[in-house]
Amino acid sequence: MLRPCHGRTQGWPAVTSEELLGSDGDDHRRIDADQWEDIYVVGDVHGCLPALERLVERIDPDDETLLVTVGDLVRKGPDSRGVVEFVRERDNVISVRGNNEAKLIRGDKRLPGLTEANLAYVESLPHAISWEGNLVVHGGVDPRKALADHEAAELLTMRSLAPGGSYDRPFWFEEYDGRPRVFFGHTVLAEPFESPSAVGLDTGCVYGGALTAYHVDTGEFVTVEPTETHQERSADSIVTPRASG
Repeated sequence: MLRPCHGRTQGWPAVTSEELLGSDGDDHRRIDADQWEDIYVVGDVHGCLPALERLVERIDPDDETLLVTVGDLVRKGPDSRGVVEFVRERDNVISVRGNNEAKLIRGDKRLPGLTEANLAYVESLPHAISWEGNLVVHGGVDPRKALADHEAAELLTMRSLAPGGSYDRPFWFEEYDGRPRVFFGHTVLAEPFESPSAVGLDTGCVYGGALTAYHVDTGEFVTVEPTETHQERSADSIVTPRASG
């Protein structure tokens, strides 16, 4: 469970930078944004190493640029090992855990190509990364609950607020109007989602969609188009977001 925050605004905690999720721990990594000139948040990669390499080339980061991914580095695409090693070997690329990493950790799925060191790195990934006013998780948050009341599984898989409806509206990010601003993946979107409170970045790279990043300071989306489709996905499980505001 995430550490408590105090006070509520629009049904959500009114948090300060010190209170947001508490201090570092196994489930949460807090970064000092002042140590970086630029921060980009990157959507679900799913083993699509060439797309990730092209996106990073387009961003052209230097040592003062931090890339934060929303998890699901692995599975479905052709090169999970390459993606894990790409992230693991760079000091300015970090990631939260996605539900597909969680499946590996639980033993529900296996990727024989991953080394023991790669698996240990996957297991080390936190469920949340934050800096002042911003939170990165894989799935999302429930706007009906206080931040402190969320379990790890919710952060990994949150999508629909409808009872039993994974792809039925309302989606959490279309209802959430609070702080911190939440960056997320997991829900495959026909186009990136942006509101003052949430930014959705899974544009279905492994399903023939783009791989998307978001420049936190400027609000610019950076995308690379796919060169191939690695898995098919039905249209009813690709969400066209409603316009915010």
